[in-house]
Amino acid sequence: VQLQAFGGGLVQSGGSLRLSCAASGSPSDYYTIAWFRQAPGKEREGVSCTHTHDGTTYYVDSVKGRFTISRDRAKNTAYLQMNHLNSEDMAVYYCAATVSPAPCQVVLTPRGRYGMDYWGKGTQVTVSS
Repeated sequence: VQLQAFGGGLVQSGGSLRLSCAASGSPSDYYTIAWFRQAPGKEREGVSCTHTHDGTTYYVDSVKGRFTISRDRAKNTAYLQMNHLNSEDMAVYYCAATVSPAPCQVVLTPRGRYGMDYWGKGTQVTVSS
């Protein structure tokens, strides 16, 4: 599975962006697709995930109500709609996938990133005040 994330850019505080993650291979090759982000000097953290088989979605508290993860099965593409962006959202965003069938919220735990099997290159999100 190869993943390609795009859609980052510069946005004013309070604005919106939609990130896309295009996946190659069969959708059945992975169970969870997730978005992570890494700000300068900080560890990579899970932001949101969706389980491709049962459709469940999860978010970390800092983005609940502002971010929405979705997936287009036909296009084999996942999205992260980000609204009401602020300076704390500024980071490089990565999409990742795992072949583990475990509930997707597992990947949002502090060490969840170590369980991901596939990573795309990051896309920069910059929020200006």
